[in-house]
Amino acid sequence: MAEFTRRSAIAAGTAATLAAGLPAPAVAGEPSPDVIVVGAGVFGASTARHLQRQGKKVLLVDAWGPAHARASSGGESRLTRGSYGADEVYTRMAWESLAEWRTLSARAELPLFHRAGILFFFPHNEDYVRQTIEVHRRLRLPTEVLDRKAMRRRFPQIDFSDIEIGIYEPEFGALMARRAVQTLVAEFVAAGGAYRCAAVAPPEEGDAPLRRIDLQGGGSLSAGQFVFACGPWLPKLFPDLLGSRIFPTRQEVFFFAPKAGDERFAVGRLPGWADFNAGDIFYGFPDLEGRGFKIAHDKHGPPADPDTGDRTPSPEALAEARAFMERRFPALAGRPLNEARVCQYENSANGDFLIDFHPRRRNVLLVGAGSGHGFKHGPAVGKYAAQLLTGALAQPEPRFSLASKGERQDRAVH
Repeated sequence: MAEFTRRSAIAAGTAATLAAGLPAPAVAGEPSPDVIVVGAGVFGASTARHLQRQGKKVLLVDAWGPAHARASSGGESRLTRGSYGADEVYTRMAWESLAEWRTLSARAELPLFHRAGILFFFPHNEDYVRQTIEVHRRLRLPTEVLDRKAMRRRFPQIDFSDIEIGIYEPEFGALMARRAVQTLVAEFVAAGGAYRCAAVAPPEEGDAPLRRIDLQGGGSLSAGQFVFACGPWLPKLFPDLLGSRIFPTRQEVFFFAPKAGDERFAVGRLPGWADFNAGDIFYGFPDLEGRGFKIAHDKHGPPADPDTGDRTPSPEALAEARAFMERRFPALAGRPLNEARVCQYENSANGDFLIDFHPRRRNVLLVGAGSGHGFKHGPAVGKYAAQLLTGALAQPEPRFSLASKGERQDRAVH
């Protein structure tokens, strides 16, 4: 196999984009794909790739392109971590996915994964800490438990004056989100997969198997099976089924400039971090590739429409980020803002993923509800979804079922 580099990824992606403009298959009479995957974010792209590895002929469809600016998979970076308290299913999926991310990154010309380490710290030695440690020991994950003195010695950039304990995961770090998804889709196309840029209309209601999906610009696409992995657009495509079960919310992130020549906030000096803060989590990244120190509040924002929502950052969120940053990272007090981004979560009621069949159309698989923590799990989600769709999954996870999804937000997964 020829070496797959970032340059070839871009070339393949460009070819896919050009082909995507065709109103019909390039070859007249070309047979329909086995599976159409709607949504080229991390969940959809990973599912398409795993289905392809199982020998399926797959068409991947997205309204704007892989990891586009309005997608939850768009943006600069995402944390990957294994700290999930007692929620072992997500620790296992994060660890499984990390291996695939590192392999994909090694094939790319530019890094998709930065092994920066992750530090999750807490004001008290609470249940979440003890449960995380227990899960990590059971799974034999490389993990260090640090007290305040040890954290101050290793990471003096952070003010730990009100912190008692931390969990450090040296093998985890930061994923370059947009680049990773684009590379994944380019590999899919280079391996013979089909990609098309098109907006899909909501499927008609019915109990019979879905045979085709209509496109908003006219025309339709047919397949034997369908996967809808379109994040905050899922409630729009299935309003009666998911309109009250998936909650897109507005989220804001900020990048600040350290002082020129100050390497204390670079990869290798500062890890990715999360301040548990009694469940009101703030998190952030070292200065990745010169973009700046990133900080965000992991709190559900107001409801958001992914199509029409304004993406202008709010002064209130910026002030909140500055206030927290200046308390926890005093050397960054007053530093200029490099850039800001408004994206969205698509939350389930409690933070669990949705990976389940449509209740009336068993050839339709619904994949979504990343709930703000889903990106890191992309490869494992794709594998799970592909196995579920093809009947190869030994035991479905009840927490990912549609039946488990409530209609009132009460987040339990952190």
